[in-house]
Amino acid sequence: MKKLLFFAILLLSVSVIQAQTKEELEAQKAEKQAEADAATAEVAAIQAKLDALPGWRKGAFGVIGGSLSGFNNWYAQGAPNNDSGNIGFTLNGFANLIQEKFFWRNSLTTNLNWVKLDNKDIDTDSDNFEPTTDVFNISSLYGRNITKNLAASGLMEYRTTILNNFNDPGYLDVGIGATWTPIENLIVVIHPLNYNFVFADNDAVFESSLGAKIVADYTRQIGAIAFKTNLSAFQSYKTSELSNWTWTNSFSYTLWKMIGVGFDFGLRSNQQEAANFQGVALEDADNDLQSYYTFGLSYKF
Repeated sequence: MKKLLFFAILLLSVSVIQAQTKEELEAQKAEKQAEADAATAEVAAIQAKLDALPGWRKGAFGVIGGSLSGFNNWYAQGAPNNDSGNIGFTLNGFANLIQEKFFWRNSLTTNLNWVKLDNKDIDTDSDNFEPTTDVFNISSLYGRNITKNLAASGLMEYRTTILNNFNDPGYLDVGIGATWTPIENLIVVIHPLNYNFVFADNDAVFESSLGAKIVADYTRQIGAIAFKTNLSAFQSYKTSELSNWTWTNSFSYTLWKMIGVGFDFGLRSNQQEAANFQGVALEDADNDLQSYYTFGLSYKF
């Protein structure tokens, strides 16, 4: 009986010690977590001060997507014996000089994709990777601050394709006006005096003109998430048929170190390009909405 009583007391003592140990460990954990949260807040505050200092801000992120496939005697499809491949990448980069009295913002956006289909049963298909998506845009914005959120500015923006028909068409916007920064990371450019130079072999459709340029850009990094949205629009004073706009969006989520997943999509309206592709007069073109998207692995530079 004494042995049973002693054993029961021993078990109770062990339980009490374990409970006390668990409570102590939880208290220690809470204390360390509070210290870590405080340190994280201090680091964020210091980083905010660093970001506010004059100087260069540089960065880039992109998306890489690709796939390979092969079929042999796969009779359910129209080409039962084929090899196919698809590869593409996007790149969004910026280099911004921010000073007390002026700024100089430079950006690059490109999206290139290739696809290949080798039908083994015929000899007439192409052996090369053919370009499918071809986007290239570079811009440079200079401004002199009038107030904290408003500046007089000048913009140069060039857009074309580089895999096929380089500079045919190519668009160069040069203009002056104002730049508004209502919140951090948001840039709104309004240039009522802008000339849209158009370079193309088809002079019957493509035409340069004077108009207004509007650009809105929001680029931000939040932890593992990086995203950029950009709207670039030109409104011709001559005719709306010479106007155009392009809206691009990029999203990247870092999973491990610098590697993650990313998604890009873009929309465009351009009646001159539609008329050139359809082989009709500018006023007769069916200006359907243009679009593209890319999904794949992302890499942050």
